[in-house]
Amino acid sequence: MALIGMREVSIRFGGPTILEQVNFAVEPGERVCLVGRNGSGKTTLLKLLAGELRPDSGEVVRQKGMRVARLEQEIPEGLSGTVLEVVADGLGKLRHALTAYDQASRQLAHGSDEAALAAMSKAQELLDHQEGWAVQQRVAELLSLLSLPTDLAFATLSGGLKRRVLLARALITDPDLLLLDEPTNHLDLEAIQWLEDFFRADGTTRTFRGTLFFISHDRLFLNRLASRILELDRGRLSDWPGDYATYRRRKEAVLEAELQQQAQFDKKLAQEESWIRQGIQARRTRNEGRVRALERLRRERQQRREQLGVAKLQLESGELSGRLVIEAERISYDYAGVPVIRHFSTLIQRGDKIGIIGANGVGKTTLLRLLLNELRPTQGSVRLGTRLEVAYFDQLRSRLDENKTVIDAVADGQQEIVFHGRRRHIMGYLQDFLFSGERARSPVGILSGGERNRLLLARLFLRPSNVLVMDEPTNDLDVETLELLEALLVDYPGTLLLVSHDRTFLNHVVTSTLVFEGGGQVNEYVGGYDDWLAQRPPVAAQTTASEENSRRLKNEPRQRERKRRLTFKEQQELTALPSQIEAWEEEQQQLHQQVADPAFYRRAGEEIIAASSRLNQLEQHLAEAYERWQQLEELAEERG
Repeated sequence: MALIGMREVSIRFGGPTILEQVNFAVEPGERVCLVGRNGSGKTTLLKLLAGELRPDSGEVVRQKGMRVARLEQEIPEGLSGTVLEVVADGLGKLRHALTAYDQASRQLAHGSDEAALAAMSKAQELLDHQEGWAVQQRVAELLSLLSLPTDLAFATLSGGLKRRVLLARALITDPDLLLLDEPTNHLDLEAIQWLEDFFRADGTTRTFRGTLFFISHDRLFLNRLASRILELDRGRLSDWPGDYATYRRRKEAVLEAELQQQAQFDKKLAQEESWIRQGIQARRTRNEGRVRALERLRRERQQRREQLGVAKLQLESGELSGRLVIEAERISYDYAGVPVIRHFSTLIQRGDKIGIIGANGVGKTTLLRLLLNELRPTQGSVRLGTRLEVAYFDQLRSRLDENKTVIDAVADGQQEIVFHGRRRHIMGYLQDFLFSGERARSPVGILSGGERNRLLLARLFLRPSNVLVMDEPTNDLDVETLELLEALLVDYPGTLLLVSHDRTFLNHVVTSTLVFEGGGQVNEYVGGYDDWLAQRPPVAAQTTASEENSRRLKNEPRQRERKRRLTFKEQQELTALPSQIEAWEEEQQQLHQQVADPAFYRRAGEEIIAASSRLNQLEQHLAEAYERWQQLEELAEERG
């Protein structure tokens, strides 16, 4: 029996119909990916499945008692509280009992407190009556699985960690159907790979056992996860069993057949239009049937919904730069004693296409600024070549005025622009980036993520350049536009510096990669993402902190079996640990207060990065210190 589906569902919002008599059904355990162009209505379909919208006609059919959870494309504004409080939001009435119990437990860990005891007693009573202890165990297991710290403020987390918290909130209800809208947006490579492992159905690593229905433009992600493709195109939904690669092959054949059919139809229509213009003989009684047939052809042609346009991307190239573009000699960059980059050297020549890979917050944008001489290194030197014309794609979109129209944002109020030495009307230029006349006159503030990225590309490509710097240009772009951008960058005669988490994009575009591999170490590899995977040191040599913690937790029972007495050195360590932990906790609290202040994010980017890095370090130090303290305490008890 199908878990969920649609029967003859249609919906529109003033313009063309977004969904037109859509029919499909999803079976339990399927992993369905919904694909389609930006603006085709994919998020609308997800909202209908979640029950957040009602169709104009038709019905959404759900299995009785089915639980649905949805992870939105953007991080909701205004979310506050600790990680545990945000995750527990999905639990309804149990949320307050769980968070109150957790707060009271932490207060009592620092000493007796009558108010905390009363709060804990009340929370225990609620948990007893609502089978809350099983839920609490599920919360603890999920937070551990996702490597989430329960007591950190949600507002202080990186974008990737926030997405992980919101995923935990969706999963905590143990949904039968999980709806994901662009889950890899703003995640770094490690987080994307973790997400793939979490949902992969290979019989060994799959953790989520429910049904997955997701939207993604990450071609590698959807090819690895999807067992079925649904495509939304011009209001119609088509169903393609199999993986993404199979869908692409079959789709090309269908589009070719559709174009041939339309060409035959248009030829027949042209013939009939020519006949009707011949005059009186077309109006004779014996030809009335042919006239009515022509009218039907006209109505059919008028109702045809053409394929959505394809962006026409072109770059305004500058004069050739000198052969040497950038030379960095053993550059280092520290902030507040935290190493961001250590002793890095590279030589970048004209025509090189460099990909930069690393976790969120590790210092990729800082490296770009150092290479462009926008930041001075703590040590070492950077030399720039001659005749450089740099164009920079802004990751944070901070230079876009939300109140300006799209036209003004690109052309500063001018009706014409100069492109490739010729004058063009701004509307014609914007149409190349899929902006209709109405959309071009709209304010920037109402644009979708994909439209904003196309707007930034339109601005960027007007500037003559021989060095192109692109910081996360692929977020929110549909597959067709991504592939056009790939082809454009491959043929670009200048030098490219590219920060991206899109593995397929990196493989297709870059000639070498600069990879952050811990402790400020940046290493250079020939080729794209897959080439880096093949060349990097063995995985055992680059184990992450979370993997180390998992290994320690697994080995802990065996370690405890081999208890022994404290040595003199260990006794000294046990004595010193409480004061060390107290100092780290105080520093952690001060940093949390800083980053919780909205004004903090107006500081320099390197200062924000350093604070984030230090918070991560403190969290790891404290986790290790508490575990070590517990081990030493147990040894001391046995000795006593």
